[in-house]
Amino acid sequence: MSIKVLVVDDSVLIREVLSRLLGVDGDIVVVGTAEDPIEAREKIKALSPDVLTLDIEMPQMNGLAFLERLMRLKPMPVVMVSTLTTKGASETLLALELGAVDFVAKPSTDLAGGLEAFGANLREKIRVAARADIAGRALRAPSPQIPLVTAAAPEGTLIALGASTGGVEAIRRVLSDLPVDSPPVVIAQHMPGAFTARFAARLDELVDLKVIEAADRMPLERGCAYVAKGDFHLRVERSSGYLKCRLAQDEAVSGHRPSVDTLFTSVAKTAGPMAVGALLTGMGRDGATGLKLMREAGAFTVGQSAASALVYGMPRVAFEEGAVVEQAPLEAIAARLVAALGRLKSAA
Repeated sequence: MSIKVLVVDDSVLIREVLSRLLGVDGDIVVVGTAEDPIEAREKIKALSPDVLTLDIEMPQMNGLAFLERLMRLKPMPVVMVSTLTTKGASETLLALELGAVDFVAKPSTDLAGGLEAFGANLREKIRVAARADIAGRALRAPSPQIPLVTAAAPEGTLIALGASTGGVEAIRRVLSDLPVDSPPVVIAQHMPGAFTARFAARLDELVDLKVIEAADRMPLERGCAYVAKGDFHLRVERSSGYLKCRLAQDEAVSGHRPSVDTLFTSVAKTAGPMAVGALLTGMGRDGATGLKLMREAGAFTVGQSAASALVYGMPRVAFEEGAVVEQAPLEAIAARLVAALGRLKSAA
């Protein structure tokens, strides 16, 4: 069964390029294009696409305003095609908060070089988006939550989070629920280099913890969360008695840099039973091996449940391979981690 795509962009050239690249493998069919949200609205009604690609800067109606309205009235999978700028990164992150499944960086205007890789990346994200549970997410009402009062734990304790597609919102939810006295939180989210600084800054605006993009040799402090820098692996090491971030650009692991497996493996080695970890929504298998190493080292591990994950890929592999102590819905993950930290405190 082919995936039907509607391409929405005000550039004729970009619409032509995206249409050509999407049709390469035969399993994706561009059923139409639109130059602005007004035309897109009519073509959604007429063509019933499975997935939209959406630009942000367009005439008549901004792509973000259109996305917000679309998710309210007719939720469907959307992949943003974004510019690699600071402004573009901020707008793209807002689009993910509004309900877009994922994004790709728009090819440069000269379209020279890298088009093949861009096209392969876009096609894969369209396939993932087509399987995402957008309707289920729209129907789920936010569950009432009793605020967690404390996450106090012995020195040397760590919280590790990993995610891919759908992770922007999932990570925000987990961090929002963690108390301000939480142990250091280290995060690997699949995201290109131009976006992670803005992602960390946006999280810092939204949650009580202090959230920053990790830097090499940065000490890990209580009440702070550290986002892996795009195109760099993040590891944790112990140096002079302190836990610190280490950044490196060695080869991609599980197809990614940053890789969740790389981060989790270092946490297993450095913190062992003093760590807790969660593997959240995402496609593929990155994180399963590292999370299993964490569990084998004595850490408490949890995977996001199928019903609450936008894309139940990475958590599914982790569950099937015995890497998780338990699975939990997104809204319960922070509480599970805090409860495990409480057991560490009791044992200390």
